[in-house]
Amino acid sequence: MPSELPVLVIATRNAHKTQEIREMIGDRYKVLDVNDFPALPAVDETGTTFLENATLKAVAISGEVTGLVLSDDSGLEVDALGGAPGVWSSSYGGEEGNHPKNNARLMVEMAGKSDRAARFRCTMVLAKGGQVLADFSGTVEGRILEQPYGAGGFGYDPLFAPEGHDRSFAELGAEVKNALSHRGRALAQLVEWLEKTS
Repeated sequence: MPSELPVLVIATRNAHKTQEIREMIGDRYKVLDVNDFPALPAVDETGTTFLENATLKAVAISGEVTGLVLSDDSGLEVDALGGAPGVWSSSYGGEEGNHPKNNARLMVEMAGKSDRAARFRCTMVLAKGGQVLADFSGTVEGRILEQPYGAGGFGYDPLFAPEGHDRSFAELGAEVKNALSHRGRALAQLVEWLEKTS
């Protein structure tokens, strides 16, 4: 193994997301994120799809740092809400990144609805030098619970039970979640791509 690992910069300020990716990618790369580069500008996520937003972030950040940049845009799609909150998952409650507000609004919107089907969707884009190299996507089907359960995970994890499980992502623990999750599935494709091209 080389003495110095190649660097993979995650185009996010979300420490939870970075940690999940770090755990899943193992010791192949030194995983950093934009918090490690304080001078980087914020990227406006003006896209209307996960792929558009992930591409905006990957291209912008990879134009500012050396090496590989991985961006991830992901969210929750609820069938009874016509696919909402979708690309607006992180600001659904009215304030960017406020998970309690997002979960509270979701519970209000889902009150009395019998169709609880939902999925987490993740799209990842890998870029270098301002150019897209590849994109990957993963989904995990499940359902919205009547109330939050568990203290693990982040975001909508306490309200989402993946298919085949009675417990929420927040109760299942990182190892189980990472094996099942939308991010885990997209990341598995990324790892396979990196192994083929390196």
